Amino acid sequence: MNTAHRSRRLATALLTAVLAGTGLTVAAAPAAHAAASDAVAKLPISSYSGLAVDSVHERVYITDQRDTNSDGTVLVYDFKGQKITTLRHQYAVSGVALSEDSATLYVGERSRVVGYDTATLQQNGAYGAAYDTCGRQVAFAGGKVWSTHAYVFQDYQCATAPTTLDMSADGTVNSTGWNDVGRLQLAPGARAQNRLLMGQPKESGAANPFLASFDAGGTTPVRSASRRFADGDGKGALDLKDMAASADGTKVAVADATAGTRLLNAGDLSDAPGQYQALPTGATSTAVAFSGDGTYIARGAQAAGSTPDLLVQSADPADGTPPLEFAFEGSLDGNGVAPRGLAWSQDGSRLFAVTRAGAGQDYWLHVIQPPAAQYDTRFSGDLAHSPSGAVAGEPLSVRGRLEWDGPAPAESLKVTAVREDADGTHRLGTATVKEDGTFTVLDEPGLVGEATYRVSFLGDLTHRPATDVTHTVAVGKAPASITLTGPEEATMSGGVHLTGMFTAQGKTLPERATLAVKRADRLGTGTLSSVTVAADGTFTVDDLPRTRREVTYTVSWPGDDLHTGATTSATVYVRR
Repeated sequence: MNTAHRSRRLATALLTAVLAGTGLTVAAAPAAHAAASDAVAKLPISSYSGLAVDSVHERVYITDQRDTNSDGTVLVYDFKGQKITTLRHQYAVSGVALSEDSATLYVGERSRVVGYDTATLQQNGAYGAAYDTCGRQVAFAGGKVWSTHAYVFQDYQCATAPTTLDMSADGTVNSTGWNDVGRLQLAPGARAQNRLLMGQPKESGAANPFLASFDAGGTTPVRSASRRFADGDGKGALDLKDMAASADGTKVAVADATAGTRLLNAGDLSDAPGQYQALPTGATSTAVAFSGDGTYIARGAQAAGSTPDLLVQSADPADGTPPLEFAFEGSLDGNGVAPRGLAWSQDGSRLFAVTRAGAGQDYWLHVIQPPAAQYDTRFSGDLAHSPSGAVAGEPLSVRGRLEWDGPAPAESLKVTAVREDADGTHRLGTATVKEDGTFTVLDEPGLVGEATYRVSFLGDLTHRPATDVTHTVAVGKAPASITLTGPEEATMSGGVHLTGMFTAQGKTLPERATLAVKRADRLGTGTLSSVTVAADGTFTVDDLPRTRREVTYTVSWPGDDLHTGATTSATVYVRR
């Protein structure tokens, strides 16, 4: 049985939005595949902790998150995605933050906070701090460096470890007295308001994790607002992944893995009267960032397939302009935005996104400049396949057509495909879309049963992703055949000599086939010795008949999981 299904994405109204500082005009509710970012750099780390963007020197700083005593690194890239250098540390590093003037970069180590002159990338200070084993978070707010520390013997204890908020001043790092359990997250508030944000992750084990805001302008931090989100029944608790303050300081956006994007009033952390539209179905919120000029917000997520992992839109939730959507998928992109993995250049002309694959063993840096225009795409009609009778181990072609609005693409578009069968999901790579929109995906199904082909177009910088199209194919067993040739007549004394050929299409048999041989004559039917097929498929049957007249020899093979059985016969007239 062959079936095909294609869901539809709601059409989006055209729009015009001028991106601050870029002079670019966006026309159409755009979405772009992240592989078409202006630059994508594979990061030489297997863990990730923090991201900071220096718009003065046009540099991007990325720290890993290591929970052992191995050497730590801070990667330094330019705005084109080119690696500049690596700042190496004797011990593991974690948090990273920039001073408000971008003159100093602060990096959290296990036993200190290290400062770098961003003009020269040379250390210009190192401040001893209480020993940390859980990843020291760092934030710059109110003209001071804020950090955390927690000490445990085993990494798994960090999730529920007592964590203390520290403040750096006059060359020393001292405890503020504020503490709670779990890997507390820090983020700066609006620059002009000297505000520091603190959040408690769900993994802390707290029944109702908190979000808090501190006045960071004085000699000690003063909590100005706090909130816990669960209702009276314990539902709706915060599942914090990231938080960011708007440029004007009036709002705080929270990436909540359960609730999506929460928009709060900065003063008391109450819900803002207007909220952003929900993330796409199947997308889990991981990151959030406001552009430096306050015009835009970027919302990161983890989602499968062509479901967008990144939305870029107006920071004003009342603005109905549909967001730019970016889908990340595959070994060249990552498959979702990492927690705390978004940051803008100060003028809003570039968005930097750190993506990850799976549970987070591979990471990429994407440098994204929104395009001048983007257009809708769609799959036209259903997919089809040939040959109509698909068999295991034989080539199969899956064909379809992609349509697009706007001008013809400058370079050939690509679609990706996967096969889903009883053995799991198998990536089939990419197929080129021809000028007329047609494409062909080539495959060789390996199992008997239903195989569902899912074809995706993830978009590029000028084309939105298309809704996936699927097509289910019934895969049968590959045919096998036997030919048998013998003499028309033979004698009892001279015997019968038969030759044959065995063939099996599809996958090569793991072992040479063994064929059963039966003889039927006027005395009855009996089984002869089986024969093994040679490497070239040939075999012979030799027999001394037991009686005269017609003798019929039948050779058969029962088949296997991937091949049909086969049988054939030959009749010889036997004389004395």
